[in-house]
Order: sequence, then structure tokens, then C-alpha cells
Amino acid sequence: MEIESPANPRIRAALALRERRERDRTGLTLVDGGRESLRAIEAGVEVETAFVCLPMLAPAEPDRGGASDRGRRSDRSATANVSAESDAAAAVGRLGHTGASIVPVSRRAFERLAYGDRADGIVLVVRSPAMALEDLALGPDPLLVVAEDVEKPGNLGAILRSADGAGAAALIAVGGTDLYNPNVIRASTGTIFALPVVAATADAAIAWLRAGGVRIVAAKVDARRAYSDADLTGPLALAFGSEASGLSAAWDLVEVEAVHLPMLGKADSLNVAAAAAVLLYEARRQRGLPAPQST
Repeated sequence: MEIESPANPRIRAALALRERRERDRTGLTLVDGGRESLRAIEAGVEVETAFVCLPMLAPAEPDRGGASDRGRRSDRSATANVSAESDAAAAVGRLGHTGASIVPVSRRAFERLAYGDRADGIVLVVRSPAMALEDLALGPDPLLVVAEDVEKPGNLGAILRSADGAGAAALIAVGGTDLYNPNVIRASTGTIFALPVVAATADAAIAWLRAGGVRIVAAKVDARRAYSDADLTGPLALAFGSEASGLSAAWDLVEVEAVHLPMLGKADSLNVAAAAAVLLYEARRQRGLPAPQST
């Protein structure tokens, strides 16, 4: 039976998961959007409930009006919508294998539940994956990311996208990072489900990396060595600190190599997500890029 009212108790209970206190209490979180939902399902994340607005799953007709710039922009927008809605439809098609409760909702109820202008017709309630450091099984020469107290969900999500794109093996979230904030999931475009992600204290992370023979290279504004002069091959963890104060004193160790990104303008540092992207892809370059695929 379709839920019509935005004030329905099930809608209200799901909306409460936008607050960290409720996520911490229940162990649940929200996944907004078709692409993100599909990636969560493909990763085997436990789906408790799927709120689905069936009319929103139908692909939109592209704007076929003239060849003006406005018309071309509309066509591109429509194409993007079709892609997102196709992911949403694919996600709904796979829900039958998850054991999730599928709840049809009206457009009005869905618009209350979904974040911002997300209109692809699906929001999942999932159990936040829980991994520990000892659960990580790393292959030879792993590339890891450590993010300490990165509070802005957009930054953490962007770091996850870069880690996924550069072929990192895992991300270790240190300190008070809110890993499964729905905004992190959305900013990562669901790639948070594509690589192992664990939460740990700084001391535990350092001890685990040390025991595994993983070198640590830390991004610090006041470091003497430029990132381009550092050896980023072999078993390696790239460590990044908070937007406000950088890495904590826990990382001021002899074995931790500090590097900086040269700043040639007025700003003294890059956004943490931008810094992570630069270092990750420098590490990827040093390790070798995959051969181009033949067409």
C-alpha cells in the first residue's frame, strides 16, 4: 500500500536518520539516489527498507526543441536524468534479492524524504557497514588513505571518490569523522561502498600500519619536502588532517614523512579533498598507470 502522507510514521522515522544521534543509536543510515543505491546493493550492504516512488523511475523525455544553447543544455540535463533514473530502476530491480521491505510512496511523500532536488525515485535505509582494522585484508604494496577529523561531508565524500579512482585499497577514518553521514554517501557517489572503510583511533591506526610494514606520508602545510620529491611507491598510507587544524600531534613521529603541496598564490593550503586527490594520483603515477584498453 502506497504511503501518501509526508507525516507518515515510517517517513518520519527515516527522516530522523539525517541526524547523527539517531544513526549512532540505530546503526542505520540513508542512501539517496539511484547510482548510490545501486552501488550499495552491488556491494552487499544490508538494506532494511527501500522507499520507492514508481512514477519517478520512468525516464524523462529529452527536450527536442531547437538547437539553441538552451535546447542543448536541456538535452544534456535530460540525458543525465535518464542515466540517474536508469540506475534507480536497476536498483529497484535488484531489491528482490536483498530481503528489503519495499515501500511505495507518493511523489509528495518522497519529496519530503529525499535530499534536496534528488528526484530519481529511490531512498534506501541501510545498516551502516562495520569493519575493524583487523578485518582489512591487504594485497602487496597497498595504497591506503587516513582521514583524521575531516568533518565536512563533502570533503570526505570527495576523498573517497579520489581514493576509489586512484585504486586505493582502503580508507581509515580517524577521530570524530561521521563516516556514514548520508551527505558523505552522496558526495562519494556511492563509492564509500566500493572500498573497505574503517574507523579507528589515531594510536590504533598508527600501530596497525607499523605492524603491517606500511609507511606513512602525511600532508602538512609546514613540511620541508614537496610531495613530488617523496617516494610514494610500496606499502603506503597517505594521511590527511582536518580542514581547520590539520593532523594531530599523534602523527608527529620519526617514521612519518611529512610533505607539502607548493602554494604559489595567496592561499596557504589546498582544500583537504583537493590535496588528497593530488597526492593519490601522484602515488598512482609513481606506481604506474594501467594500460589503455583497446577499442
